[in-house]
Amino acid sequence: RLPEPTGADKTTLMVHLGHNEAGGLLEMLEQFAVRGVNLSRIESRPIADSLGRYAFSMDAEGHVAEERIQAVLIGLHRVCPVVRFIGSYPAAEGRRPLLRPGTSDADFREAREWVSSILDREE
Repeated sequence: RLPEPTGADKTTLMVHLGHNEAGGLLEMLEQFAVRGVNLSRIESRPIADSLGRYAFSMDAEGHVAEERIQAVLIGLHRVCPVVRFIGSYPAAEGRRPLLRPGTSDADFREAREWVSSILDREE
């Protein structure tokens, strides 16, 4: 069972990049950047049975219950062959992340409602 969000949380993930090709790491990191999610830790590890392929262990600021973290997970699932959710938990530092404008849960909900209103007009 996941701990409840505190507002000062971290989420740990293990993500495998696909083929060793130009832009693979950038594509993975963009999933965080475009949603305003800061990485407080990222470590690369070679994948034992795959020469030239890497897995990344990372801590993101935020809880999986937050819209922006869910959006990151959806994005990673689309572009990376393996995404393992390790967990969300209170950050030891207890510091809340600084959110860029347009990246709060309310901003994500408002954007989803806007798209829904477009779809409703088309029916």
